[in-house]
Amino acid sequence: MLKNFIKISWRRIKADKTFSFINILGLSIGLTITILLFLFVLQERSFDTMYAQKDRIYRVIFNTSQERDNEVWATVPAALKPSAANEIPEIQKSARLWDHDFGKTASIEANNQQFTEQKLYYADAEFLDIFQPEFIYGNSKSALVRPNTIVISKSTAEKYFGNTNPLGQTIGIDNKKNMEITGVYMDFPENSSLDGNMIASFNSVGFYNDPTWGNASFETYFLLNDQANRTEVTKKMQQLVDANVEKEHQWYTLSLQPLEKMHLYSANIKSAFSSKTGSIEEVRNFSLLAILILLIACINYMNLATARSQKSTKDVGINKTLGASSKILILRFFTETGFVTLLSIFLALIFTVLAIPFFESIVGVDLSTKFLWSPEFVIALIAIWLITTLIAGSFPAFHLSKFSPMEVIRSGTNKNSFTAVLRKGLVVVQFSASVILIISAIVIYNQLEFMRNKNLGYNPDNTVAISIAAVNSENEKQTLLDEFESLPEVSSTTMAQGFPGISVSGRALYRNMNSDEAMSLQTNRTTGGIVETLQLELLAGKDLPATKQEGDSIVDVVLNKKAVEFLGIEPQEAIGKNLIAQLGPNAYVIGVVDDFNFSSLRSPIGGYAFNNGLEPLQYMLVRFESEELPSTLDKFQSKFAEVVPSSAFDYTFLDKNVEQMYARDRRTATVALIFAGLAIFVACLGLFGLAAFMAEQRTKEIGIRKILGASVTGIIGLLSKDFVKLVFIALIIAFPLAYWLAYKWLQEFVYRIEINWQIFLYAGLVALLIAITTVSFQALKAAISNPVNSLKNN
Repeated sequence: MLKNFIKISWRRIKADKTFSFINILGLSIGLTITILLFLFVLQERSFDTMYAQKDRIYRVIFNTSQERDNEVWATVPAALKPSAANEIPEIQKSARLWDHDFGKTASIEANNQQFTEQKLYYADAEFLDIFQPEFIYGNSKSALVRPNTIVISKSTAEKYFGNTNPLGQTIGIDNKKNMEITGVYMDFPENSSLDGNMIASFNSVGFYNDPTWGNASFETYFLLNDQANRTEVTKKMQQLVDANVEKEHQWYTLSLQPLEKMHLYSANIKSAFSSKTGSIEEVRNFSLLAILILLIACINYMNLATARSQKSTKDVGINKTLGASSKILILRFFTETGFVTLLSIFLALIFTVLAIPFFESIVGVDLSTKFLWSPEFVIALIAIWLITTLIAGSFPAFHLSKFSPMEVIRSGTNKNSFTAVLRKGLVVVQFSASVILIISAIVIYNQLEFMRNKNLGYNPDNTVAISIAAVNSENEKQTLLDEFESLPEVSSTTMAQGFPGISVSGRALYRNMNSDEAMSLQTNRTTGGIVETLQLELLAGKDLPATKQEGDSIVDVVLNKKAVEFLGIEPQEAIGKNLIAQLGPNAYVIGVVDDFNFSSLRSPIGGYAFNNGLEPLQYMLVRFESEELPSTLDKFQSKFAEVVPSSAFDYTFLDKNVEQMYARDRRTATVALIFAGLAIFVACLGLFGLAAFMAEQRTKEIGIRKILGASVTGIIGLLSKDFVKLVFIALIIAFPLAYWLAYKWLQEFVYRIEINWQIFLYAGLVALLIAITTVSFQALKAAISNPVNSLKNN
């Protein structure tokens, strides 16, 4: 019986090629998008599942107080690890991870060659016991026990030493330390939050011998034993804080984050080392997008099924007259839908394989094709097939099979029938979903444009940050600065600990010596010229001095307006004020600049201080005026090589760094725009087929109207007005839902656009124009046909 139903389904597909093509193509596009987004969700949810002890691994999280803006950090004090290992018995193993020089690019000398490395970390020896990376050379148990030892990934070993075994070789870091290679491990998988290319022994740095509770710059991981209670461990960590940190300095609490949640639940956590942080909100949004588009595709099928029901009813009546039961007819209609859906799935899989490279370029993620053969994907595909079949086939299966034979054979077209009402309802749902997607895409695009064009308070354009971390001599740094300033393209220079967009030193600013009230203060050591180079607006005082005498204990500070407002004074009053900000007893304000966005627009502007204290100068900031960027960079590299031949040239454009902060948002916007367009195309397919059917059903009526003098325009209006009404109803439903979704998404940004009425007007006009254009094509075709043929053939 099932075999016969499949044969009947195939005949019906061939007999009605237009409707079959629209059905299969619409479902295929919807399923392709669903499969692509499902692969992305699978990839994101697969992070960190490869570690054998994953269920017992936790990262310690640093939660600041309200006075510090309730920020959440992924880094904690260095002293926590040894204290917790000794005092908390539930901790089986513990390890710290430190990003090289607080996140700076390392200059590497290996095999008599110069390289740069952005993923160099320092870790305790237990780190390898906790995560157990696969070693190719060396012994993971002892690889990081001794100081000045390092393990490197397989790809890094090949990059530095070719195919030879590098064990025992020495590499230099920043012209300061030589490290012995004691192991080579397989590269961390793409779906691992750990991304280190090089891991050096933590006991090689000063923080190992002098761990403090005051510098929260270290990711710390615990491997708990099987009986450990997470809540109890958290309480014991807080007891350690109470025992070692004075109450007035306890502006934070500690908590534990499971490894399984590290990737998707860290989007709002600052100072995390991994370059592959995901977002659970993005996963949810993409899942919702997949459901919406699949729903639109299913509605296409149901719409056309209702439209074709007039042709199917007599077939149903004859089958019932010949003894077919409702159950048999239900099975037949579901078989037909399942067959069409199966064809669509096969076509969608072909589309998916072809579209994966393009989709990867959009989302910036390498989708592993292994997921196409994974049990989870196969089960999900079967589930999608069953759900699509049930949704799309529900109307023909349950509605048509209930008709009585006499009613079906006698009945004609009834505009007010349940079928017509359902068809209109489905059009409304379909266009409501499409309008929601259009509005969402417009809002996301406008927000990104707003961020791209917003005045940040400084000018990142035509400014390059060149790493000088490996330049140890102050004389060499000054010589390099002088060489760059001699270039005609260079308009200003300065040396700095960091620049807007990357983390610098975190300190606390107090109102006065006797005050416990403090605000978070980002401090950035620079030389003179920082105001001119970043093109900051000076509100009072002056820039930092160009030079500082050796032995001078005075620390000059240029504050931003936000910090001055916290002090409760005007910018001019701040000049000469002794600053209580953990910069030493002799820190004095010499200038005040207007506020600038040194962090993401998702975060409010906080306190910021440029100073000429003691932190190392890691970058040379160079502002240039040149339209020939490649040649200008060549000159910069040439000057750098002349002065510092033993270091690799590494640079970052400030404007590119700003763009990188919003890479995930741009990804979401691009996906929303492209898939919204595809969703609208799928909706148009269904509307095109529906309009073709309606024109076919009213062929005789159109012929009579033309004979009686009706114009082409009048007939087009007659056939289009019902669809226009439905679009207006869809707009009424979609507008409040779209507003709520857009409002919720925009709350993630401190600086955001207003949701104005023009967005809804544009979306409504687009939806209306699409509907009218799609329907008018079929209406025009019917209107210009020969009325004699219309009457003769009906």
